[in-house]
Amino acid sequence: MIHHLPVSPATVVETVSRDSPPVLTVQPGDTVVLESLDSGGHLERQTFPGEDRPRMFTPRRGHCLTGPVAVDGARPGDVLAVHFSAIDPGPWGWTASGGADSWLNHRLGLGEGHGGHLLWEVDTSAGLARSHLGYAVPLAPFLGVVGVACDVDGELSTVPPRPESGGNMDCRDLVAGSTLFLPVNVPGALLTAGDGHAAQGHGEVGGTAIECPMTTTMALDVVVDPPLRTVHALTPTARLTLGFDTDLNTATAAALDAMVTWMESLLSVTRAEALALSSAAVDLHVTQVANQTWGVHASLGHEALLRG
Repeated sequence: MIHHLPVSPATVVETVSRDSPPVLTVQPGDTVVLESLDSGGHLERQTFPGEDRPRMFTPRRGHCLTGPVAVDGARPGDVLAVHFSAIDPGPWGWTASGGADSWLNHRLGLGEGHGGHLLWEVDTSAGLARSHLGYAVPLAPFLGVVGVACDVDGELSTVPPRPESGGNMDCRDLVAGSTLFLPVNVPGALLTAGDGHAAQGHGEVGGTAIECPMTTTMALDVVVDPPLRTVHALTPTARLTLGFDTDLNTATAAALDAMVTWMESLLSVTRAEALALSSAAVDLHVTQVANQTWGVHASLGHEALLRG
């Protein structure tokens, strides 16, 4: 079954909550064509960098996300598999940097009153996003936010990613062809998604990527016996494990711990041997620094370890 979920005031949220009623319920294995606005929820494209255009939510409290989507039969203890078969950006995007009260902006001398803006034309036929400054970057579209509900009371901010639910991970490796695995915490999982990025560097160092509308085709399934019960992924090029914490060391250790556990099972080796192999073949990346918590992902390339 293929479901189409368009953007409307009835299908978007700007916080995440286990109490938000699903806007769509699907069966395991179904496909959802999910539309999303840019992270700011702009209803109209900007005509110059930084222009304030009408938004879905005013005032804005978080990312403009589409959902939640319930998957029938998903239960706590399961893992939701989200397979991205197509991720298609809209024709324009924006990037903002500096100006916010963060430790990194102050460290760079770009605290309050020192923000900058870019406006991008997204040319899918050429595979490029072109900024108003004349510089272009190759397109590598993905969704910055893909997450499930947490089993806690109240509305949660969309800004920090969470180890138990994913969310605002900003992992640029989750391109089309990837499958993301998210722990299920509440019946139905209650998936929300959005924050489309036409392109982004590892780290999202300015606080935003090329923020754009997106149409994402994703298949949703339930895994009852996964190799890991933490956030992890299979991409076209690698296996990924992700860690999130306000402390960089803790986020790094969480990502590596999950990768070592995965390699133990995958390769039938001891934990110490898995760590030794990791030292030879696993890459660590700072996923993002922009979301009130550190994100780190460990990456094991599909061709990084050869037998024989």
